[in-house]
Amino acid sequence: MNARFLSLTLAAVSLLPLAVQAQQALVPAQSDIVFVSRQMGVPVEGKFKTFSAQVAFDPAQLATSKIAFTVDTGSADISREVNAELPKATWFNVTAFPKATFQSSSIKRVSANQFEVTGKLSIKGLSSDVVVPVTLTQNGAITTAIGAFPIKRLAFRIGEKEWADTSMVADEVQVKFKMALTGVPKL
Repeated sequence: MNARFLSLTLAAVSLLPLAVQAQQALVPAQSDIVFVSRQMGVPVEGKFKTFSAQVAFDPAQLATSKIAFTVDTGSADISREVNAELPKATWFNVTAFPKATFQSSSIKRVSANQFEVTGKLSIKGLSSDVVVPVTLTQNGAITTAIGAFPIKRLAFRIGEKEWADTSMVADEVQVKFKMALTGVPKL
């Protein structure tokens, strides 16, 4: 009987981190994904209105932590004129590739509240490994993750044909995010 009780207790304890992680959720109203490009040398900021996250993060168990994001590419918003162009094949090709995704492969602690999340970013059917620096702050039940990383738009065929000219639209695009999450264990 004691051996069976011990086995059940160990099994329950091993599942505890999963139970904690399963309660994590994105708070969309407090979250943003923004992108900044340069058009003829002038910064142009846009954002994605629709995205989701699947987070299983425990700062004490980084080896088993996972982070995934899905962005609705059709929700890109810069201006009325530009928004009409972004879904087209030359830019995001929303008909063929309605989603962009990020899937973490590893998470490394850099300091008490800073992490590097390595993973695969996929846009328009093309994937690239990226390292995303993330700073976490906790305020009550909300953990806010803030970070930024550059991508090369042409590596993902964003802005093809006449828009591949980097004197018009720069190749580098800065992606910035703020993600509010619930259920993250204490740092």
